[in-house]
Amino acid sequence: MLELPHDFPHKAPKGYRYETLQFKRNVVSIWTVHQRGFVYNGHNECHCIWGFYNTKERQYYAPINSTKQGDQVDINSTTPYTAMPLNLNPLEAAFL
Repeated sequence: MLELPHDFPHKAPKGYRYETLQFKRNVVSIWTVHQRGFVYNGHNECHCIWGFYNTKERQYYAPINSTKQGDQVDINSTTPYTAMPLNLNPLEAAFL
């Protein structure tokens, strides 16, 4: 397993941890791992893609799914759970 990028600003939420895997030669996939699991999987750990990090360009990318890298994102607009941009209405945005 690889290390998280040094500029990764998030701490794993309670009950979660981050895991990194080599995706391509210069791209690392970052995963959130729910340690407690769920009833449907026998309480085993659940892995969910957080996003991708290009080690050469030092840029973060949102996931389309776990096998496809999406668009570049600003790390400051991501959450501890995902790099996918939030689609908030004006009322929701006022509370963040």
